[in-house]
Amino acid sequence: MAKVLLDPITRIEGHLSIEVDVQNGKVVNAWSKGDMFRGYEKILKGRNPVDANQITQRICGVCPVSHGIASSKCLDAAFKIKPNNNGRLLRNLVLGANFLQSHILHFYQLAALDYVDITAILNYTGSDSRLNAVKEWAKDELKTKKGRPDEITAVGPFLPRYEGADFYIKDADLNIAAIAHYLKALEIRMKAHKMVTVFGGRAPHLIGLVPGGVTQVPTREKIREYKKYLKEVEAFVNEIYINDVIAVAKAYTEYFKLGRYTNFLSYGLFDADNEEKKFMMERGVFADGALSKLDTSLIKEQVRYARYRSGSDLHPLKGQTDADPGKGGAYTWLKAPRYNGLGMEVGPLARVVVSYQSGNPAVKKEVDALLKVLNADISAVFSVLGRHASRAIEAKLICGQVKEWLNDLEVGGAPRSTYEIPEKGEGEGLVEAPRGALGHWIVVEGKKIANYQCVVPTTWYCGPRDDRDVLGPVEQALMGTPISDPKNPIEAARVVRSFDPCIACAVHVMEGDREIGSFRVS
Repeated sequence: MAKVLLDPITRIEGHLSIEVDVQNGKVVNAWSKGDMFRGYEKILKGRNPVDANQITQRICGVCPVSHGIASSKCLDAAFKIKPNNNGRLLRNLVLGANFLQSHILHFYQLAALDYVDITAILNYTGSDSRLNAVKEWAKDELKTKKGRPDEITAVGPFLPRYEGADFYIKDADLNIAAIAHYLKALEIRMKAHKMVTVFGGRAPHLIGLVPGGVTQVPTREKIREYKKYLKEVEAFVNEIYINDVIAVAKAYTEYFKLGRYTNFLSYGLFDADNEEKKFMMERGVFADGALSKLDTSLIKEQVRYARYRSGSDLHPLKGQTDADPGKGGAYTWLKAPRYNGLGMEVGPLARVVVSYQSGNPAVKKEVDALLKVLNADISAVFSVLGRHASRAIEAKLICGQVKEWLNDLEVGGAPRSTYEIPEKGEGEGLVEAPRGALGHWIVVEGKKIANYQCVVPTTWYCGPRDDRDVLGPVEQALMGTPISDPKNPIEAARVVRSFDPCIACAVHVMEGDREIGSFRVS
């Protein structure tokens, strides 16, 4: 048995390490370790409730829009208000733009280099100035040892990487196209960020999100600006992004069988009414092969293996964040969220599965069409490639939906409802972040925050074993993963990165851990 530590997992947000036991070439045990401490709940105690809207956005620079909207909804509930129609639509437009940049970011800048051979650029003979610039960089930075091109050392962002004879795509044209799209994706993400700023004020940390809606009054000029950027983003999604996902899926069909997990939870993506009863992507739970309605009273956080002395199996309204860095037996700063006692995968795959099982016609159409192209059945979505495909499907659906929201705006109308801070109250704010189900919970006493808890997507799937020793979703998804070379465990990295972890959301102050033996993951 070989013990392998992937530390750090790079090309994710934050600091995560994964330890696996490998026996007869396959993972037989796994531990997901969040190597930082999250203290935002402590920071918020005693503050004006409205401060939470801005402070929680600082939890992460990648997911601030989701945290800002979750906090806004949390305050809506505590203040007993509802957003007006403009407020709901404007929140959707800001969040939709953030989803587009995040999904594109994940596939191209974070995950693609698990599959694409960057060294293919050395043989590029075309005329694209951007690719020639990369080639010039490659000539300077890609150095070979002893004349062997497979032994490469260089600086980032592309290298070092795991090296193996069969790790990367062999098709030279596909590699070159993917490298070109990597560069194009940077430009498109910038356009999506600008869409965020049209109604959010700025990015990454928005100043325009408030209880009841947003602060930006929709004008014809702002709508035209949003549409201008959307046109370019939508063309990239429909003509390039989806086709690249298909190309990778066809080249790595074995990953339809790896990284599997089958319990899913969705809070519902994009409010279709002001009462949070209808959504573009459905709300619900799919577990043990059955679909059920969401009941948030069944959400609890367990801490047996987390570095907290807090009470275990607590609902977030009663949640505690009391650090215990020396706790015996604990191996992570992430708690273990459970729904009705079960671990849950959240994120794009969860939303697609719940929506598909709910009979959502738009989702069923896109999923069935993609499976036909890939010559795969529905069971294939419960996988590494299923997660990548789900993001592409969502991006396509969002591009179409935001046009309707823009048309539904009341130009010049109030962008929010008004509010007063109550003497006391409780609130729950549920939103889908690009990475999955995000919940904020608040208790207000004396017009101040008495308790505030965040249960974030990455905590759901990167959390540890629970109080009954049941593995967390990422730990379980790693089981059975083949590792061809324990010194180059790229297969495990592909599984983990398919979830798109955002550890900064889950934990915050870096903690030095003892090194067992580490391998750099590019």
